[in-house]
Amino acid sequence: MSRLSQILALFRTAVFTVIVPGVVAGYLPLRVFGRDGARPHGWSYFGVVLVMLGLAIYAWTAFDFAWIGRGTPAPIDPPRRLVVRGLYRCIRNPMYVGVLFVIVGQAVFRRSWQTVEYAVVVAVMFAAFVRLIEEPVLRAQFGDEYARYCAEVPRWLPRLRRSRGD
Repeated sequence: MSRLSQILALFRTAVFTVIVPGVVAGYLPLRVFGRDGARPHGWSYFGVVLVMLGLAIYAWTAFDFAWIGRGTPAPIDPPRRLVVRGLYRCIRNPMYVGVLFVIVGQAVFRRSWQTVEYAVVVAVMFAAFVRLIEEPVLRAQFGDEYARYCAEVPRWLPRLRRSRGD
């Protein structure tokens, strides 16, 4: 694949990011949910750390999808290669986790129970989508390579690996 193709994949990923995660993790929590929140103070500023961590996770994994996977997070333009590097070595769905960090960070920052509830709904929807749609499609597309990956890498939470002496 040429550099131009990779750059186009990055562009398509950026467009997808603005439209889907931008709405799910940005617009909806800021404009629709969280009206019950209070002004930030004290510990609620920790929410900014969570948002920044979520943005970094999403950006890193979206870049890997485009540059290494040669596709985008959009189901209509999926990666052509299975991405198993970077954060994908630790968990299978870091992009979704990044989006959830952004939403939860906003809930903490604005001290909004509505946004916490929204985050729970989004997490349930992500889990259902991954199990019912995304994983079967990936199994069909990548076969044994994906089956081995699933056996080695957990879906949502990284494994705490023991040292060799344990």
